Amino acid sequence: MISNQQKPLSSGFGAKSEPSEVMSNIDLNGKTALVTGGYSGIGLETSRALVEAGAKVFVPARRTNIALKELDGIVSSDNITKMDLADPKSVQNFVDDFSSVHTSLDILINNAGVMACPEMRTPEGWELQFAVNQVGHFILTKGLLPLMEAANGARLVTLSSTGHKISAIRWDDIHFNESDYDKWVAYGQSKTASSLLAIEVDKRMQDRGIRAFGVHPGGIITPLQRHLENEEMVALGWMGEDGQPTERVAKMFKTPTQGASTTLWAATSPKLDNIGGVYCENCDVAIKEEDGGDRFTGVNNWAVDSEEASRLWEETERMLS
Repeated sequence: MISNQQKPLSSGFGAKSEPSEVMSNIDLNGKTALVTGGYSGIGLETSRALVEAGAKVFVPARRTNIALKELDGIVSSDNITKMDLADPKSVQNFVDDFSSVHTSLDILINNAGVMACPEMRTPEGWELQFAVNQVGHFILTKGLLPLMEAANGARLVTLSSTGHKISAIRWDDIHFNESDYDKWVAYGQSKTASSLLAIEVDKRMQDRGIRAFGVHPGGIITPLQRHLENEEMVALGWMGEDGQPTERVAKMFKTPTQGASTTLWAATSPKLDNIGGVYCENCDVAIKEEDGGDRFTGVNNWAVDSEEASRLWEETERMLS
């Protein structure tokens, strides 16, 4: 089932809107926010904008030394702690420690992720992109739901991507145990999963004051592309032979600040007070592909289908049992 709320709202913002525009009338004083990957690329800009709006921001990080450097003067060093999304025990330890100190959480932004990396597996045998982008964030999100419920009006934002169009959940072989690994199919599946996590949380928790949104931030050149060789980015049409963005990309791609805007809009906009369980892009709810989306815009049904979302929740719990 696809939500009848999956349609644009005419938000007044667009693809190139800046955080300063989206957050101009937002007051987050007294609010607590947590941003995974909040020290790099669009995550850094998300953290910065939330702090500027008055929120107390926490950033769990795999590379705390880099996080401390990048967030210096933005986020208190006391609010930057160790967590590795590829390690279930590390995530659970963070949840336990955070929950022992805090009584509520207003905003959770699952921003961290890996993209199109070479085939790697966790000690559990899970394919790394699915393990980080889905399983790690699942543990974190599920563990923090009691704190979000206590906030009485919390929001979850999970970063998906137009890459979700590459693949639905591969129910018969999620971890590529029976088929050859394809880094783009693996990435696409993990980004479908990111959207479905928001769909399921919203369904389960909206009556308890939590709304959830999947977000496509847009095309941005960030450290997420660290696993791509320049030749591959040339082949994708992102870069010219000179290593500079192509004319098409220069027009279409966003800056890191612009890339943070849809996340910030989904996390704070009053227009979404009675909406949830939808996929957003360009600072608005996205159109369904069948209603006019294409390869780069709109959302496929498989990324917002509530039955797929419930099945993924149960499958992820099974992996962790």
